[in-house]
Amino acid sequence: MTMVKVIVVVVMMISILFSMPKCLQAINIGQLRHLINRKNMTCILVFGDSSVDPGNNNFLATTLKSNFPPYGKDFFDSRPTGRFCNGRLATDFIAEALGHTKIISGFLDRHLTQENLLHGVSFASAGSGYDYLTANFSNVLSFSRQIKYFMHYKLHLGRLVGEKKAEEIIQHAIYILSMGTNDFVQNYFLEPTRPKQYSLEGYLNYLATCITNDIKTLHRLGAMQFVLVGVPPLGCMPLVKTLTGTTGCADSYNKASFSFNSKVRNLLTDIGTSLGVKTAYVDTYAIFERTMSNPTRYGFTETSKGCCGSGTIEVGETCRGMSTCKDPSKYIFWDSVHPTEHMYRIIANEALRTVSQKILA
Repeated sequence: MTMVKVIVVVVMMISILFSMPKCLQAINIGQLRHLINRKNMTCILVFGDSSVDPGNNNFLATTLKSNFPPYGKDFFDSRPTGRFCNGRLATDFIAEALGHTKIISGFLDRHLTQENLLHGVSFASAGSGYDYLTANFSNVLSFSRQIKYFMHYKLHLGRLVGEKKAEEIIQHAIYILSMGTNDFVQNYFLEPTRPKQYSLEGYLNYLATCITNDIKTLHRLGAMQFVLVGVPPLGCMPLVKTLTGTTGCADSYNKASFSFNSKVRNLLTDIGTSLGVKTAYVDTYAIFERTMSNPTRYGFTETSKGCCGSGTIEVGETCRGMSTCKDPSKYIFWDSVHPTEHMYRIIANEALRTVSQKILA
């Protein structure tokens, strides 16, 4: 084993040991070390929405931005980067665990370095979704546009390390797809176009077709290992509860979330078989459900509202300059939609465990 790989494994083990809640299943260190070495995992390439956008929207003509305080309150140097969070995202923690870097940079970042290209980047855009219409509402990057930027990434990588090495990196990378929330919250349940065209079941099938086609496109471009992140119980988001006028979780949103996640699981099984690729599913619905039903076990005290402002309606621009709670780590939500850094760390740990079982095994 080379010195670089030794360092990668050691950093990964230390990160997992110190960040994983005791209530989560521990990862076998020796086994994981062997798997990382044998599978030669190279980098992380991320597609999605605000759950994984590290600041790409900063460079777009859109109002969906978060590159101002109090966002980034607990990021390095308290710097607002465009992440819709008080600190780092789950993909940042995953990258750190893999020993590459402490953060995943956005591909549109004007300060992107050659080292960033080798460690992996995010093409994600806050406000995006699997449905191209979702991105159009906010003038952000649709999934297809994110894939086009991925093609630009491949060209840059080829010039940097040579085409043969670039293809090897592309094939051994982990492709993380995290979106779907906006397809419901900003699109189907808010705008009139899709409900006129589809029943809810029909729209779920439409989204499943979109996901399948986009994964096939990525596969043709060299992708072989996919991690799909399910949507959380959308009805439990503080913003959704405010808009629907309920103190508990909105059942219609949660049922849509659950049904969508079920379809995603099924299509992943089919895609894995038909394309011969490895797939893993991160069940964020279950993670949120477990956390909300027993918050103190995970270190939380507040589950119903966000840390920014009133915690019931503020998100993005309406969170700008607002006062925040004293200790964000006690809150599941940072604003009325997005999780805190503490919650993202929990999601990252679950994702690492899933990747170890489904892709590295």
